[in-house]
Amino acid sequence: MKIWKSVVGKLWITILILVSFVLLFLTILLLQFFENFHLNEVEKQMTKIATKISEHVTETGPTKNTLLTAAEITDTYSARTVIIDHKRYWQAGDNQNVPKISPNVIKKDLDLKLALSRQEHVVKQGNFAVNLNGKKVHRQMMVVGVPIKYASGEKGAVYVFQSLNTIQKTINQSKKLIYISAGIAIILTTFFAFFLSTRIASPLSAMRKAAIQVAKGHFDLKVPVLTHDDMGELAKTFNQMAQKLKVNLTALNQEKEQLSRIINSMADGVMTFDRQGQLVISNPPARILLHSWRFENKGQAEDIRSLPHTVTSLFQHVVTNENKENGEINFQGRSWVIVMSPLYDQDKVRGAVAVLRDMTEERQLDQLRKGFIANVSHELKTPIAMLQGYSEAIIDNIVQTPEEMRELTQIIHDESLRMGRLVNELLDLAKLEAGHFQLNQTLVNVDSFFSRVVNKFQNVAKESGITLVFRGPSQKDYEFECDPDRIEQVLTNLIDNAIRHTKEGNTVTVEVEAGKKGIYTNVVDTGVGISEEDLPFVFERFYKADKARTRGKSGTGLGLSIAKNIVKAHGGGITVNSKKGEGTTFTFFLPKNASEKV
Repeated sequence: MKIWKSVVGKLWITILILVSFVLLFLTILLLQFFENFHLNEVEKQMTKIATKISEHVTETGPTKNTLLTAAEITDTYSARTVIIDHKRYWQAGDNQNVPKISPNVIKKDLDLKLALSRQEHVVKQGNFAVNLNGKKVHRQMMVVGVPIKYASGEKGAVYVFQSLNTIQKTINQSKKLIYISAGIAIILTTFFAFFLSTRIASPLSAMRKAAIQVAKGHFDLKVPVLTHDDMGELAKTFNQMAQKLKVNLTALNQEKEQLSRIINSMADGVMTFDRQGQLVISNPPARILLHSWRFENKGQAEDIRSLPHTVTSLFQHVVTNENKENGEINFQGRSWVIVMSPLYDQDKVRGAVAVLRDMTEERQLDQLRKGFIANVSHELKTPIAMLQGYSEAIIDNIVQTPEEMRELTQIIHDESLRMGRLVNELLDLAKLEAGHFQLNQTLVNVDSFFSRVVNKFQNVAKESGITLVFRGPSQKDYEFECDPDRIEQVLTNLIDNAIRHTKEGNTVTVEVEAGKKGIYTNVVDTGVGISEEDLPFVFERFYKADKARTRGKSGTGLGLSIAKNIVKAHGGGITVNSKKGEGTTFTFFLPKNASEKV
């Protein structure tokens, strides 16, 4: 940084300019004063000489002795004396600095004639004509004229001439002394100003560097306290300010971290908005809602900053009316209740905070409680009724031929197996939900395991006219720990459902992506999809998309519930996204080690 832009440079230059201006003004005044002082002193001296000679001439007359006396006095002061009356003209003195004065100088100069004609004291400075070695030249001189008062009443005057060169030499010597003094003062002022500026600016520079470090977050840096003046007090205050700022920022960060942890651990969703309606903070439940909304509005919600219309409408009402507003959103079959309140910055609304509660499960629980007994009884009623009807036909000897007997017996056998599967699935589901289910975990190669499971369904897919595609991980040697039988049960259920609900000519894709934490598996179909009202129930017991529960086609309705609990037992999670008429995507995550819970 250039010194001229620093505090030292600015203060130094300011002091230097100020002192230089004062010294310049003082020098001009001193020069004028000394010049006037010397001229006045010379004038007084010449007036005294002229008066003395005038008095002597008045007493003795212009005799030879009088002229010799005047010459001695005049030579002493480097001057020339001219005595003149109406009839006579004398010059006394032989100073080379003042050559002989021509009588015309006095006779033609009215100002000098005053001493003779009016008997007044006159003083004049100017360029006078003199004789120098027989030549007429002009010299700068001062002349003082004093009248002579003869006893006879005659008029005369004594004129004393002195060269201004002599006076100017004295004045020049004085000026030289003043210039030298001013130069020395400027030099001393320069060093003093720089020293003073450095002394003043050094603590400021240290505080500037400390302020920069504090701005970067280094609050432990302290400014050294070198003096006990105002700068020392300022340094102490700065250190105290930095310490308090550190304490306050630490407390603020702790409060912020605590608030962030509280918000992220909340079961309800939280979103905060600024004055412009931009999303500032959101916790995981709120991000789930936004993800579901963007999935449902593909192409219309590509901007990650876009928000559901209901949320933006509530925000506008809150900001405008400055009151709490309530609303409800339904996406992907889930119901969210929103309560939005304004946030204030003193008296102005600076934004809003929205709390979102997922009411889907609460609203579904009552329905599930009511439907569970109906579902179980319905699932058991059909096979029991068939077992009862066909067994009665056998007992009553309605069957006549062996073929009919075998047919009825086969039906009774199939229905008993169906009841057995239902009971076993219910038992498995009960064990999974109760946590009494044991996993037989082992290391499994991802690529070979998933390829084998998918290949089992290739023939089924071809018979249905569906293309089954498998996209394995890029790492062919990737291994993870799981219970292969149970994971195969999950894949079987998902792939079977995808094939059964996809029309001929469409595609079912199984994608596996391996990462550091585990594997993500997507089972994607382009089938009929799941309606919004059914989507929240897909992982519930006895859920069936086929409301008529067609016998032998739709299954027991426990497969997805069991799949969810198997994945959960492995420490993973499973989700579903679907849009009616466009297809369904099931995604489940399995950690590399079952101990790594999500």
